[in-house]
Amino acid sequence: MSPDPVAPTLVVLAAGMGSRYGGLKQLDPVGPRGEIILDYSVRDALAAGFGKVVFVIRREMAELFRESVGARYEGTVEVAYAFQELEPLPGGRVSPPGRTKPWGTGQAVLSAASVVREAFAVINADDYYGPSGFQELSGFLSGKREGHYAMVGYRLDRTLSENGTVSRGICSVDGEGRLLEITERTSIARRADRVIQAEGNPPLALTGEEPVSMNFWGFTPDLFAKLERLFEEFLEERGEDPKAEFYLPAAVSSLIAAGEVMVTMLKTPDVWYGLTYPEDKPAVVEALASL
Repeated sequence: MSPDPVAPTLVVLAAGMGSRYGGLKQLDPVGPRGEIILDYSVRDALAAGFGKVVFVIRREMAELFRESVGARYEGTVEVAYAFQELEPLPGGRVSPPGRTKPWGTGQAVLSAASVVREAFAVINADDYYGPSGFQELSGFLSGKREGHYAMVGYRLDRTLSENGTVSRGICSVDGEGRLLEITERTSIARRADRVIQAEGNPPLALTGEEPVSMNFWGFTPDLFAKLERLFEEFLEERGEDPKAEFYLPAAVSSLIAAGEVMVTMLKTPDVWYGLTYPEDKPAVVEALASL
């Protein structure tokens, strides 16, 4: 008999400061019994067959996070923690003067390397993705070979905020549904009956149907060695910039361009909900209450 497949792990990126939102939005209640957005995502992941949850957090918020969030799941699912920190850095490098934040989502995922040994999904703690993406990723990750990853893509017009502009990674795919590249677009908003990128003269008109990345990925553990190499290269080039960010989408895009990996775009009919601005909270509360 062949061995049972190992259930995939859910890696939750929860180390962000939430600068535009004005606080630790990861812990802001949005449900009728004090649930946070993360509770809904973990519920959907467990229902889809995920067997472990890894929270990537800042070390200084570990006790608060364990008491406020992790304790909800202990005894129900295996829970582990990883810490995204400013240092140490590869090669004995040190952070430049004035740098106070860690190095972005690519480093956040890399921080989980010591506690993840199986295929895994990556999500943001402050985004609600809907159940279908977890179902799609769980099926995709079962028995997948190394170097074949996935990304759950959303329609652009299902990811906008009514309270300000957003930045989105707009995806290009080939005829077989493989991701080719991600182009970062800033200042996107709905204006009257159009979706536009407000920057530029004239503003760039978009259809709203473009597939976008919301940082919802499926990987095999071989990614970690690739990320470590790319992070070292990033630090060599931009390590003296106190505001430089090692972004996960950019890292994956570079691996695609180099022919090192293949990424399948998985589609979902679900609407994305997130707390980009404080004014977004009532709509998120209403949407989650209607589920």
